[in-house]
Amino acid sequence: MESPFKVDIVKGKVALITGGGSGIGFEITKEFGKHGASVAIMGRRKSLLDSAVSSLRSLGIQAIGLEGDVRKKEDAARVVDATFQHFGRIDILVNAAAGNFLVPAEDLSPNGFKTVMDIDSVGTFTMCHAALKYIKKGGLGRGASTGGTIMNISATLHYTAAWYQIHVSAAKAAVDAITRSLALEWGTDYDIRVNGIAPGPIGDTPGLSKLAPDEMKIKHSEDSRPLYKAGEKWDIAMAALYLASDAAKYINGMTLVVDGGNWLSRPRHISKEAVKELSRVVERRSRSDAPGPASGVPTRSKM
Repeated sequence: MESPFKVDIVKGKVALITGGGSGIGFEITKEFGKHGASVAIMGRRKSLLDSAVSSLRSLGIQAIGLEGDVRKKEDAARVVDATFQHFGRIDILVNAAAGNFLVPAEDLSPNGFKTVMDIDSVGTFTMCHAALKYIKKGGLGRGASTGGTIMNISATLHYTAAWYQIHVSAAKAAVDAITRSLALEWGTDYDIRVNGIAPGPIGDTPGLSKLAPDEMKIKHSEDSRPLYKAGEKWDIAMAALYLASDAAKYINGMTLVVDGGNWLSRPRHISKEAVKELSRVVERRSRSDAPGPASGVPTRSKM
């Protein structure tokens, strides 16, 4: 789809995206680059990074790939420093690295729970902490007028509850808390905007392939699911572009839900036709059961 934004909406900015080699992270990276930004992507697999960087450069995007694990503070510091050394500044940090899989709570080991918390939650804070010296107002490579922006990729699983997702629900709840807390502290002290994006089911992504593989035969009803379709990676990238642009200069501490209303969906336990018929039945009964004049109480005679 064609972007609704001007091609230079983030021109001259430098973005560092964790998990930027595939899925939603790569789409955000690509759209940032197509709209004028220079980009650095961080990931653990060199082959994936090399492929992604090659694809980005083929589009004329200035891009580098940096190996690293967001769970390790020394990797976070090294990648952030390398991004600055290569491009001379950092304006945008997108924390898109994540881990997920389906598992009943009783089958999830404490180590498995901790692993997802470390990637999603601790990793998000670790990257923010490492990037602060470059993104804050007056930081290295920046002027004294404004700070940069941070975006944390979250989810909606913890808004209610989700089957077999206790680890990710806890991790993303923590990510949302990090977003709000840093928006308050760093927005006040360093002029940094910190926001989040909570995607719904997004087609053609590693996440959806793990949570809803083709082998799972799940029937969804068009009557119970708003917009009744998975989103596209492009939808999330457009939200990220908006939050990174000057159009969002007064938005801070907000997690933008981009899921077509999916998290609001509930099974429709009764059809519209049945509701209409029941309403008529209830109304007729209500009228027939309405009490008349109280027994023994005189009524006013008509004049």
